[in-house]
Amino acid sequence: MQVIGLCRFSYPAYGGFQVEHDTIEDRRRYLYNPNRLEERFRLFETVTLPCFREQTDEDFKLLIVIGECLPKPAYDRLHDLTAGMKQVQIIAREPMRQRKVMKEVINAARGSFDAPCLQFRHDDDDAVSVDFVERLRGSLEDGRRLIEKSRTVAIDYNSGFFARFGAGGIVARQKFQPLLGVGLGMYVRAGCDLTIMNFGHHRIGNFMPVISYPDAPMWVRSLSQFNDSYHARNNKAELLPLNREQEGEFIARFAIDQDAVRRVHSAA
Repeated sequence: MQVIGLCRFSYPAYGGFQVEHDTIEDRRRYLYNPNRLEERFRLFETVTLPCFREQTDEDFKLLIVIGECLPKPAYDRLHDLTAGMKQVQIIAREPMRQRKVMKEVINAARGSFDAPCLQFRHDDDDAVSVDFVERLRGSLEDGRRLIEKSRTVAIDYNSGFFARFGAGGIVARQKFQPLLGVGLGMYVRAGCDLTIMNFGHHRIGNFMPVISYPDAPMWVRSLSQFNDSYHARNNKAELLPLNREQEGEFIARFAIDQDAVRRVHSAA
């Protein structure tokens, strides 16, 4: 079954952000601020991309949506970082309404509407477990009877870590949080053109059944000064340096290497 992931990378949409701007020009200035872009690239390189390079099931697409106006140095850097990743497709679009353009991008990537598919959304500073795609496919058998009766079903892995990344390494805390967005997938029946972007992630359970897995940690939610979410930007959760066991867990489960984090985040 086709698995499609969607990640927007500093795409200047109309709507879709909790940080508001009066004009699209204001939004571009905010998104393309050099300090912000540098932070996004460092997190993208050390947190997001490693877990997708190491997926145990390599049969998926990762659609990265950017603005046609993304500055060329950033455009080139994004292409360099994803070079050799056969799953990645970088898609440039002009500014449009957030949900409209993301739905169009996902549906254009479907091989056929005559077949069902699995979808997930992903932020450019978060990580999922290296077996996320494999487990997403496995959920189809777990929820077979439910899926047979539904046109869409959400699949939620609600255990993970909140973490901050910097020159000093990683500080983190394990969390259980349903429908956070990261680690959330959706089954879509054949013939149905709904996408995971039709629904706010925290309210998706209002519109379809949810299969929930609270077992192994399946995601890392990055907290930083440029998070769009007010809750993430101002999160006061106590985060602690990784101990030796957790350091090994971050490598094994998320392909996140603390030494690489220190090196990239301490670069001039």
